[in-house]
Amino acid sequence: MLSTHETHCPIAFALNIFGDHWSLLIMRDILFQKKKRYNEFLNSEEKISTNILADRLQRLEANRIIKKKRDTIDGKSFIYSPTDKGLDLLPVLLSIVRWSGKHDAKTGAPASFLRQLEKPMNDIERKIRSEFGARQV
Repeated sequence: MLSTHETHCPIAFALNIFGDHWSLLIMRDILFQKKKRYNEFLNSEEKISTNILADRLQRLEANRIIKKKRDTIDGKSFIYSPTDKGLDLLPVLLSIVRWSGKHDAKTGAPASFLRQLEKPMNDIERKIRSEFGARQV
């Protein structure tokens, strides 16, 4: 029997890497909320547990979705940031936000952000990518 990764289905491939909600919420925090430290992720509204957070950060790093470097201010901790591969998730996350904003009457997404999603996607993606000094697509 094939595992979901061995099926070569593009959706199964993606879900094997970032398919659980915690990984996508960490990417949300990095890309949209500019969080970059372990404790900042712990303080997110969803209250991720420390063992799950450590596991997901490690998994995202192992799959080259994020990278970590030693914090120059506090040499004991790390700063997490997206790789180009992680930034390539922007269209996926922005589509999820757009869909949820349309169908969730109680969405927590700011109306101003949802209005920006009505503009061509490349404008928003380009802006976020530039904030990380990343290549433009």
